[in-house]
Amino acid sequence: MVSTTLALGLTVATLVVFTGLGLWHSRGRVGSVEDLITARNSTGRRRTTATLVASVMGVWILFSAPEAGAGFGIAAVVGYAIGEAVPMLAYSRLGPRIRTLIPEGHSLTEYAHARYGDAMYGFVVLVSALYMFIFLAAELTGIAGALALVAGVPQWQTAVLVGGFVLLYTGYGGLRASLFTDTVQALFVLPLLLLTFVGALVALGGPTEVYRGVQSANPTLLDPGFAAGLQFGVALAFAILGAELLNQTWWQRIYAGADDETVASSFRSASLLNGGLVFLAALFGVIAAGNADVVADVTSAGYNADVAFFVLLQGAFPEWLVLAVVLLALLLVMSSVDSLFNALSSLVTADLARLLSRPSDRQLALGSRVFTVVVAVAAIYVSLRAQSVLRLFFLADLLGAAVAFPLVYGLYSERITGPGALASSLGGLAVGLAYFPDLRGYITAVPVVGDLLPAADPLYLTSFAGAFLVSAGLALAAARVADADFDFDRLSREIRRLDEPMTDGGRDRED
Repeated sequence: MVSTTLALGLTVATLVVFTGLGLWHSRGRVGSVEDLITARNSTGRRRTTATLVASVMGVWILFSAPEAGAGFGIAAVVGYAIGEAVPMLAYSRLGPRIRTLIPEGHSLTEYAHARYGDAMYGFVVLVSALYMFIFLAAELTGIAGALALVAGVPQWQTAVLVGGFVLLYTGYGGLRASLFTDTVQALFVLPLLLLTFVGALVALGGPTEVYRGVQSANPTLLDPGFAAGLQFGVALAFAILGAELLNQTWWQRIYAGADDETVASSFRSASLLNGGLVFLAALFGVIAAGNADVVADVTSAGYNADVAFFVLLQGAFPEWLVLAVVLLALLLVMSSVDSLFNALSSLVTADLARLLSRPSDRQLALGSRVFTVVVAVAAIYVSLRAQSVLRLFFLADLLGAAVAFPLVYGLYSERITGPGALASSLGGLAVGLAYFPDLRGYITAVPVVGDLLPAADPLYLTSFAGAFLVSAGLALAAARVADADFDFDRLSREIRRLDEPMTDGGRDRED
């Protein structure tokens, strides 16, 4: 085990450096609430791509991705990588469409309100905020658990340090600080992940020995046609696609991009990079299953596939490699936590402008910063008290899978209505819950309904695919029978900037 003092010192040093960078870069650049939550039209292709990679690559890739590899093998590894790449490809088309229809927008919830009305808006707010908050709490839980496992750092210290330092620069500099630190963090994440991967191979005796270890422990993990692995991989693709389409982080970056082509090309590049990073991370799980004492049977009391990467790390690995992982985990968690702080606060800020009677720019900026503090404190608390919060990820993914298609379909269809979109989402959610294995005791306890439920799908395919496909089918049917003709120009008329318009010459554009 690495020295606690050394690991804690590296943690504090890294947090101080990036907090300083965030404060320095945003100084004098946040002149209005618009700058705080959108940084509109300010980033070129390289910086946009970097922030798209850094924002999605949270510390979860060292937990859930290896868990998929350890439990379901190479087929799930490929499925996970594809699942992470597909949302970015979807946004490469959605991004320019959103910028065209809502040129002065800020959040997906204000779009949901303008397009669908109060009921669907409320449902989208609930699902989107729940997903991002769970993501945030899980990130803090993950990094706290990781440092406790490899260096014995008390979990409360890690959670408070990470949450507190990231709050400092995001509360002050908002999205501009996050965009800049994301760019720097992205420059380190891929090399560190590659260094860790190569170092692990060398420490284990080379690729041939690693392969033999997996072949000896469980040869089905190396079979790309492994049925359970394929099913789980496809399930992950549906789950991630649905969840990411409800992630405000990407809507913010759509508006931060300099122009439509910048947004489209950046999301395409991020698709390849994100898919590759997740593939590499998930492959650690396969390696761990054959070269460490990993228990992948979920019914076993000794199940530890969820920390397969760190079980592998606890072997005879050199201290420098463990420290590289600590630094990698810190960069991963900082890059996603600052994005989530900003995304959650922007949801509230954009809605405050509509709900309050002519709020001033100062009031909106203050509201954004206060809410960021509240979110940070709540996430730290949850990460310390509810260590099983990672299990809630799949529930949040299920909600996203049910809502995603009806929500974005309104960007293209003039006929889909608010009631139609809400009914489609609820219908998809009902199907997904019917097969959902988690929270099964609560679901089957519902009178009458519980006795009629089918058997749960332990691989989640029927649940996630059912939620997504049923809601999509219902949305298409609802649009076909509806007598509606939505005027897309309403979106640009109703959704306006939160401050006085600036001339193009007044915007500082960065590359």
